[in-house]
Amino acid sequence: MRIAEAYRADKIPLSYEMFPPKGELGIEEARRVLDGLALLDPTFVSVTYSAGGSGNSKRTVDIAEMGARDVGLTMMPHLTCAGADPAQIARSIEALKAAGIENVLALRGDLGRVAASPDYRFAKDLIPQLREAGFCVGAAAYPEGHIDCLDRRENVEHLKEKEDAGAEFFVSQLFFDNEVAYRFLDECRAARIRVPIEFGIMPVTSKAQVARMVFMCGASLPSRLVKILARYEDAPDDLRRAGIEYAADQLCDLARHGVDGLHIYCMNNADTARELHDAVEPFR
Repeated sequence: MRIAEAYRADKIPLSYEMFPPKGELGIEEARRVLDGLALLDPTFVSVTYSAGGSGNSKRTVDIAEMGARDVGLTMMPHLTCAGADPAQIARSIEALKAAGIENVLALRGDLGRVAASPDYRFAKDLIPQLREAGFCVGAAAYPEGHIDCLDRRENVEHLKEKEDAGAEFFVSQLFFDNEVAYRFLDECRAARIRVPIEFGIMPVTSKAQVARMVFMCGASLPSRLVKILARYEDAPDDLRRAGIEYAADQLCDLARHGVDGLHIYCMNNADTARELHDAVEPFR
């Protein structure tokens, strides 16, 4: 299925992100995650560009192919272009086609790992090549702005450029305050961005996890979440329960507001995905 078609359905799309597990058992672990997610009948499952963005795209493609061909899921591997040249991207495209992939999330990637590419300075430079190759192309949206972008208006302008380049839908970076999402959505529609915007939520399961996300993504922490972290700092099981409840509240509120789609960063935990699915399902 081409993901862009899912946004025409009556039911709000619900999707999940997974990442390629590290180690020799990575593929077996990935299969267990995929089998668990398949029970939830997701609109699609995205696969990050290898574990931690390390650039091992073969494992990303392998997992996407396994999910599509063996498990029957609609898969969307990520593809980054930072540091790449057109020949490298062409090889990645051929690998994706050989795996039977129809959908790709186009990303620039982390410039901290590689030198900037003269051919692909931004994700918008990658999108036309993917569209020309026949893929349904999604791109990233940043409700609080990309970590490298301090200007809110510029952030929305970049999103419009990706739409004009051929992005057919957007999947947002995580956030912990829904008012941020609603304000961002208003700004996007005012800028005449018309393609669907799917909002991404990550359940907080540890204080260290939140610290990483705040510095990696620039996500702000509402006072309610800060209080949860303080209250359950030394009680990991209670923190996990409270974090999932907080994420479920976010998802249900977004669904009640009729957003285009919901995306769950489930951290390769199918049980977490199931709990959040069960919470939001009545509101879709």
